[in-house]
Amino acid sequence: MEEAFEKVDGVLAAVSGYMGGTVANPTYEEVSAGRTGHAESVEVTYDPTKVTYQKLLEAFWRNVDPVTPNAQFCDHGTQYRAAIFYSTDEEKRLAEDSKRAIEEAKRFPKPIVTQLVQASIFYQAEEYHQDYYKKNPLRYKYYKYGCGRAQRLEALWGKL
Repeated sequence: MEEAFEKVDGVLAAVSGYMGGTVANPTYEEVSAGRTGHAESVEVTYDPTKVTYQKLLEAFWRNVDPVTPNAQFCDHGTQYRAAIFYSTDEEKRLAEDSKRAIEEAKRFPKPIVTQLVQASIFYQAEEYHQDYYKKNPLRYKYYKYGCGRAQRLEALWGKL
């Protein structure tokens, strides 16, 4: 998701991390083992004079599988659930509106399972996880295509 958000004009930073769990200062090993309740997530910092929250929601939706519970592509477990963590009532309203619009469009034969959750403490992932797609371009490309991410996104949302 870092790559997806960093491609959006007006995004200043996209930081990998964890949110929504019960363990303070979780490690990647703990989160990826499903022992903390956290979801792998991205904290997005943006310039609201250049990009709207609505535009960020659009980038989010186009880069997740919103109909498969507790999984994203070949990653499975509650730590890979699709979730939008909102900070304000306005963000919550916009997230609800965007989810409702997708549901009403009846694009998918299955229900949207993406969670909308009040943001809690964001724990930044370890440095080796930051900008993984830039630091490890071949491994990331292998994951993106080998895992079926690119193909699934195209099947869900059409050509990007």
